[in-house]
Amino acid sequence: MVRDAQPPSQESRRGASLGLPPEGPGSLATFTSRSGAFVIDAIAAALIAGLFTAPDLPGNWSLLSFGLVTVITLTALGQTPGMRLLGLRLAHPRPGSRLAVWRAVVRTALLLLLVPALVVDGDGRGLHDRLTDTAVVRA
Repeated sequence: MVRDAQPPSQESRRGASLGLPPEGPGSLATFTSRSGAFVIDAIAAALIAGLFTAPDLPGNWSLLSFGLVTVITLTALGQTPGMRLLGLRLAHPRPGSRLAVWRAVVRTALLLLLVPALVVDGDGRGLHDRLTDTAVVRA
């Protein structure tokens, strides 16, 4: 993420304390768009798991599929398939470099619990993003 050398902004707009622009590319994604990307990824994970469990329903195997797809795509591409479809990406402390695997694993594990993603700060970032120093932004 881009951080200014100046002290954190006292502005109340989302992303100001992170040094992110108020609108356009690089600005914080809305809760709606982040939720939409999550739903797309969850459906894709269930379909992938269903390929291996057919004719039975995938059940909890979809959680494994979701975790693997999320960690692999975040570390390799910086965005999940759902994020890509909705024009989002993951910003992290070292722009231009790949996300560290440990950040992707911790972020995904917390996201699978769902509750940490719903505990948001003033910028709208979930606990899973705050603990891994990441943010979902517009691409």
